[in-house]
Amino acid sequence: MMLAQLPRLYLSSFAKPSFYLTSSHFNLINPKPPVTIARTIISFASKSNLATVEPIPLPVSDSTDLDDAPVEISLDKLFIPPETDISGEDPASLTTRILKGSNIVLSKYARDAQVVQADYVKSSVRTEDCPADGLPEFALVGRSNVGKSSLLNSLVRRKRLALTSKKPGKTQCINHFRINDKWYLVDLPGYGYASAPHELKQDWNKFTKDYFLNRSTLVSVFLLVDASIPVKQIDLEYASWLGQNQVPMTMIFTKCDKRKKKKNGGKKPEENIKEFQDLIQGFFETTPPWIMTSSVTNQGRDEILLHMAQLRNYWLKH
Repeated sequence: MMLAQLPRLYLSSFAKPSFYLTSSHFNLINPKPPVTIARTIISFASKSNLATVEPIPLPVSDSTDLDDAPVEISLDKLFIPPETDISGEDPASLTTRILKGSNIVLSKYARDAQVVQADYVKSSVRTEDCPADGLPEFALVGRSNVGKSSLLNSLVRRKRLALTSKKPGKTQCINHFRINDKWYLVDLPGYGYASAPHELKQDWNKFTKDYFLNRSTLVSVFLLVDASIPVKQIDLEYASWLGQNQVPMTMIFTKCDKRKKKKNGGKKPEENIKEFQDLIQGFFETTPPWIMTSSVTNQGRDEILLHMAQLRNYWLKH
C-alpha cells in the first residue's frame, strides 16, 4: 500500500480465525499467522524479507475464456486504503467491496468518481512549468504502445482527448488534462521506444523522473503494463525504480481482452499478470494495488475512477 506522499498510518491486523469463501469474483484466504498491513509508504524490500510470502493469486477477468473455478486471493495481497478497517467485517460482505478485476478494497473515500468534464490544459518539459494551482493529479506512464492514450480517452469517454498514434513514442511532454475542474490526469512520455533518438530518450527519462520525485501534488503513478504479451524487463525495471524511490504506484494491466491461443504458445493475460506480480514482489514491502483493463471493452474503467477517487479524497483531507 503505497501513498508515499501521505501521512504514515498503520492499519489494524487481521485477527479473525482462518476462513475461506467463494464469490463470483474472489476467494479470500486468511493467512496464518495473522498479517499486519504495513504503513502506507513503500520502500525497497530485499527478497530475503519476503521469502515467506505466498505466490500472488491469479486475478479475475470478465472474459468467457476463463475457467469457472473461483479465484483465490489472500488477505495480505489486498490493497486496503488508509482509514479502512476490515478486521471485523463479514467475509461475504468484504468480497463485495473488492473492485472487480483488482486487489483493491473500496473505502469511505470512494465518492465523486464520475468524469463530467475533461479539458486539455498544457504540455510541459519541466516539472516547474506544470500547473501551479495545487490540484491533485494522477500520472499515466508505460512502455510505448502499451495503450496509454487509449486508456486516457476511455476514462473520460472522449475519443480524441489524448491523440492516439500508430507510431509509438508520440507523447514527448508532460501533458495535463483537468478533470471536473478539480483534479488532473497527466499523460507522460512512453518509455522503451527503440526508434526514438538517444538524446530524446535521455531527455524524457530525465524530466519524467524529476516529475516523479519533485511533483508535490502527485497522488499516484499509474504504471501501465501490457498483459497480452510476456513480461518485459524494462517494465520490471521501471516498477523497481518507483519502489526504490518510494513513489506511490498503481499497476494497470492493459489489453486484457486479448486472448492468446495455447496451441501457438501464447499465454492468457492472467498468466502474464501473475508472472509480473511474482517477479516484482521483492521490490515492495506490500503488494501494490493493481487493476485489469481493456480500452476495447472498457473493462476496468469504473474501477480505475473509483480507485482514483478514494486516493484523491483522502489526499485532499490530509
